[in-house]
Amino acid sequence: MYFRETDAISGKQAKAYAVFNDRQEELFYAKSLEATIEKNKVDVPMLGRTNTAKRSAGWTGSGTMTVYYVTSFFRQLMRDYIKTGKDFWFDLHVINEDPTSGVGKQTAVLKGCNLDSIIATRFDATSDDMLEEELPFTFNDYDLLDQFSSPTGM
Repeated sequence: MYFRETDAISGKQAKAYAVFNDRQEELFYAKSLEATIEKNKVDVPMLGRTNTAKRSAGWTGSGTMTVYYVTSFFRQLMRDYIKTGKDFWFDLHVINEDPTSGVGKQTAVLKGCNLDSIIATRFDATSDDMLEEELPFTFNDYDLLDQFSSPTGM
């Protein structure tokens, strides 16, 4: 059995949305997003063992989204936080669906996202590249609304 190259998912086919209160912001200006769930582990020393066993004791969610520098949406949220002290959270919906692939689509939801930092303003007169920015964030819940089906192979 072999993995079919047509089942590989093109990242260019993804869609992403930030949902803040009742507003849904399509992130068509995003270049990339990667979110990681990391288990927090604690040591469990035991008599009679020379190694130190580990046990899961929670998790942490964090990620980075790279966007073209063409929106004030996140800067406005951060500005409101600076002015009022009221923090903000939003959900990120990420849909991976490549019509060529036979594995279907996956819809992941990163819940309770909170930005770590933003670029307040930017320019670079020495570069031919388009301006972009990285938005590091944390999240506090995770869900899969749709899941890929298993690749069938050949």
